[in-house]
Amino acid sequence: MTSLLDVDVIGDALPAPLVTEASALAAASAGIDDGHLAVEFVSVDRITALNLEHRGKTGPTDVLSFPVDEDGVPAGPRELGDVVICPEHTEDLLEAVVHGVLHLTGMDHEVDDGEMLALQAEIVGWIR
Repeated sequence: MTSLLDVDVIGDALPAPLVTEASALAAASAGIDDGHLAVEFVSVDRITALNLEHRGKTGPTDVLSFPVDEDGVPAGPRELGDVVICPEHTEDLLEAVVHGVLHLTGMDHEVDDGEMLALQAEIVGWIR
């Protein structure tokens, strides 16, 4: 599989090649093999502020996803969006990367029947 997915990794909580591989596998599992996304590892203060601003929830969380090109066909290269992870509140960073990217592809474990989390576990298993 040749991936044309461009992944910007901001922070060094995980090696960039591992983040890129996990992101590419998660995106490919949803039929997406090209485009751009960013994965950023942030502080507790940053994830807490983002969680309040975008979800209305107080306190830190492990991972947040911010999809960009959700509707229609993008005019240029597809911009999947951003995944923001707080290492201090995340038990498994690799799982958080996969989880966040699956959300960028439109999957939502809060409304499906377990498909997203099952796929997430399968992808993490492929990498480990």
